[in-house]
This record gives sequence, structure tokens and C-alpha cells, in this order.
Amino acid sequence: MNHAAARVADATGNWVDTTAPQWARPYLRVARYDRPIGSWLLLMPCWWSAALASGIAHDLHRLPLWVALFFIGAFVMRGAGCTWNDITDRDLDAKVERTRSRPIPAGQISVKQALAFMVAQALVGLVVLLQFNRFAIATGIASLLIVAIYPFMKRITWWPQVTLGLAFSWGALMGFAIAFARLDVTAFLLYAGSISWVIGYDTIYAHQDVEDDELIGIKSTARLFGARTHRALVILYTLAVVLIAGALLSAGAHAAGWIGLAVFAFHLGWQIRRLETSDTALCLRVFKSNRDAGLLLFAGLVADAVLRTVG
Repeated sequence: MNHAAARVADATGNWVDTTAPQWARPYLRVARYDRPIGSWLLLMPCWWSAALASGIAHDLHRLPLWVALFFIGAFVMRGAGCTWNDITDRDLDAKVERTRSRPIPAGQISVKQALAFMVAQALVGLVVLLQFNRFAIATGIASLLIVAIYPFMKRITWWPQVTLGLAFSWGALMGFAIAFARLDVTAFLLYAGSISWVIGYDTIYAHQDVEDDELIGIKSTARLFGARTHRALVILYTLAVVLIAGALLSAGAHAAGWIGLAVFAFHLGWQIRRLETSDTALCLRVFKSNRDAGLLLFAGLVADAVLRTVG
């Protein structure tokens, strides 16, 4: 099979296609290492909570280590989650233009090979998790149930993005779990705000597959909202900003944190104005821009933590 034929339809010209060893490419693709945007989006709430918790504690000395561990954990666990998703969705993926070239439906790796790779990634994630306290370990393990059921939600509910939000926002709890060995109202407000953000950006992503999803009976908020997507995004993104603002207020954040949230909110507004749901390429670009939105908020929270600690 030539390199071009082996590529996933919506991920071409990346490092996996050009420099990774030929034997490793199907595994890297099934884990989405050729499309790391999902790992970045999983990472953002982790970094937010780590920075906000550090600011509350007035203690920065562990933040660099937490940032590094969360980075590793987010990438391997997103890879494991995507591998599980592709195993459960292999028959559906074969019917969708954008996903039929994924490694399992394309016959590049077997289900048994994918399962073994998933376990290997999960074990790396476990090693990362074991660096934290017992409460944080238990909190991290609790997320696995949501991850396990997510692939099946689009078959039974119009709101599978909610389940994705529950899973992808779990990191908003983890920073508080590792810093304080407990969860409080600040953690849950940040978690809820992140969930609303995830539902919004994944609705944008799902607009790429609306036509195929209609043909095979897959449900999504993109199909549910349809022409009302812009209005729904205004509600979801506004709710995200309000809830995160509640977390900042509860945490006693100072000006830098609020500036970070304001820039984050401005970016979300830009997305809504820019979006044309009929343009699938634009949907993908707007979806990917959420990494930048998340990093802007993270920068504000880090600056706030630094100023609160040294001040």
C-alpha cells in the first residue's frame, strides 16, 4: 500500500505520513497522533485546573511537573480513548466517507492489535496517574467509565457531545484533586464550564459529518441544532464563560485571570461569527482554533498564579 492510500482522509501531510516508520503508522493513526488537536483539547482543562489550584495554594513549585505529567497523560489517554472508539465504531466508520480510511476499517491493523495497543497506552497513563495522591488516582480512574460508554452514545441520544464533555473536561477536576486531595465548588464550576465549552466545539466538529450521519442514523447535536447552531453556540459558549467566571470568583482570582477569561470569551465569540456550518473545511479550522482559546485562558491563569504567589 502506498503512503497516500494509507492516510486517513482528514489527516494528510503530517509527521506520521512523512517521517514515522511504516510499521508504526497505523498505530499512530488509530491513536490520532497524526491529529493531535483532540489531545490538546483534553489537556486544556487539566492545565486550567493545575494553574488555578496553584494560585489558590500560593504555591508554584509543583506546577511545572504537573504541566508535564498532564501533557503526557492527556496524549496517551486520548490515544487510548480514540483506539477504543475506533474498535467500537469500526463498522460505522466503514460507511462514512471521512472515516472509512481509518486503520481498522481499512484493514491496516486488526481489532486484537488495536486492543493490545490501547492497553499499552492506558498503562502509560496509569504510570502518570500513580505519581499523584490516592484521591487523585481514584478520581482519575473514575473517568474511565465515561470514556468506555462514550462511543455508544451517538447511537442512542441526540446529545453524545454531553458525554464527550464529561470525559474531556475531567481534567478540570484533576488539578484540585492533586493539589488538595479534595474537590470543592471551584473545581465543579470549572468542570461544568469546560463541559459547556466541549459541547460547543464538538458540535462544530460534528457538522463535518452531518450528511453521512443522517444516512446511517448517527445522532449528534449538529444534527439536532441544524440551522439553529449559531444560536445554540451563543448559549453554550456564554454558559461556559459564566461558569468559568464563577470558578475564578470562587478561587479569588485577580486581574490576570479575568483578563485571560475575557480573551477566551472574545475568541469564542469570534468562532461563532466566523462559522459557516455548510463549509466543512471551515468547521474543522474553527474547531481546531479552540486549542488557542484554551491556551489563552491557561496563560491568564498561570500569570494570575504567579502574581498571587510572588505578590
